[in-house]
Amino acid sequence: MNKQLSDRINSVTPSATLEMAAKARTLRTEGKDIIGLSLGEPDFNTPDFIKKAAIQAVNDNFNSYTPVDGYVELKDAIITKFKRDNDLVYDKSQVVVSTGAKQALYNVAQVLLNKGDEVILPCPYWVSYSDIVKLADGVPVEVATSIETDFKMTPKQLEAAITPKTKMIWYSSPCNPSGSIYSKEELRSLADVLQKHPHIIVVSDEIYEHINYGVTAHASMANFEDMYDRTVTVNGVAKAFAMTGWRIGYIGAPAYIARACNKLQGQVTSGANCIAQRAVITALTESPDRVQYMVDEFKERRAYILDLLNSIDGFKCNQPEGAFYVFPDVSAYFGKTINGSRINNASDLAMYLLEHANVATVTGDAFGNKNCIRISYAASKKDISNAISRIKSALS
Repeated sequence: MNKQLSDRINSVTPSATLEMAAKARTLRTEGKDIIGLSLGEPDFNTPDFIKKAAIQAVNDNFNSYTPVDGYVELKDAIITKFKRDNDLVYDKSQVVVSTGAKQALYNVAQVLLNKGDEVILPCPYWVSYSDIVKLADGVPVEVATSIETDFKMTPKQLEAAITPKTKMIWYSSPCNPSGSIYSKEELRSLADVLQKHPHIIVVSDEIYEHINYGVTAHASMANFEDMYDRTVTVNGVAKAFAMTGWRIGYIGAPAYIARACNKLQGQVTSGANCIAQRAVITALTESPDRVQYMVDEFKERRAYILDLLNSIDGFKCNQPEGAFYVFPDVSAYFGKTINGSRINNASDLAMYLLEHANVATVTGDAFGNKNCIRISYAASKKDISNAISRIKSALS
C-alpha cells in the first residue's frame, strides 16, 4: 500500500476476474499451456451485420465528440428495445448511454449514495458491485444465498437485511456468476417487501438478458407499475452481441437519476465512442433472433460442462438458467491437502487449479460466496473437455 495514494484507491480490491486473466497471460508468456475459463467474454466474433454498420459509420465520417448521454438515434433504438423486449416505456430523458454497463453502474452509485448509505447485494454478485459501492462511500450489505436456493435471495432475507440506512438493492438476472434467473413471481415477492420501504431504489442489471435457456422467462423489476419510478434498469451489448470491447452500456431510469448520471459523466468520460454507438443502433434495432445461434451454442456447452463437472467428486453444481457460467460448490475440498498444497478456501482451490491443472477459474470469494468457484463455458468444447479433464486429474 502506497501512503501517497488516496485511502479510496487503497481500499479497492482489484477485479478478481481481470486479475486471474492477467495471471493466466503471464503464465502463457512463460510457456505454460493455460486454458482460460475465467473471463466473462463470449468467444464469438461480433456479428457481421453489426461490423458492417461500424464500417459504414467510419465511411460516413462519424468522428466527432458524441452527446454525453448518447446519440439521439441510439436512444431511440434503446427505447424501442426496452418496449419490444421488456414492455418498458422510457423516453429520451430517462436513457443514458455509457462506456460499458460498468460505467453505468458506477454513475448510478456516485449520484445516489452518500457516506454510510447501505446497498443490499444478494450473494453471489458480480465482482465489481461491492467496490463500486465502496468508491461511492456506500456500505455493501451481503445477503448470503446457497446452491440449495439456486443462489436466489428470498423475501424474508431481504426484509431482514433492510435497515434505516438502506438506500439501494443491486442484483443481476440472469446472474453472474450463478446463471440463476429471478422469475416474475419471485421479483414480485421482493417488490412486495420493498413496498414497505419506499425510499429504497433497485438496480436491476440485465446484461445477460438474452442469454436465457428457456426455463424461466426474463422479467424486469421496472415492469411492475409500483416499482417503475424506483428502478434503474441497466443493460448493454457486451454479452448477447459479443461486443465486450466496444464498451457500450446504458440505463433506463427515473428522469432525475438519468439527469444526474448525465451530469456526472459530462465531467468524467463525456460521450461514449462514436463508431461503437452507430454499430449498437443496428444491434438493438435488429431482432434478438439474429444472435440466437450463440445462445444455442452456449446451451449445448452448458449441458456438456455440467456432465463433466458432475463426474468430479466434491463438485456440487446447480443448473444455470442463463449467462455462461457454472458456479460449483467446492467446499468438500476445504481442509484437505492435495499434492502438498493445503486447500483452506475457494481462493486456495482456484490458485491450485491454475498452478497444478493449468486452468484459470475465479474464486467465489470475489462474488461474495466463499464456497464456490466460477467457471466460464464461453470456450470451445475442446477447451472445456481438456480443462475439466485436467481439473479432475489434479484433484484425484
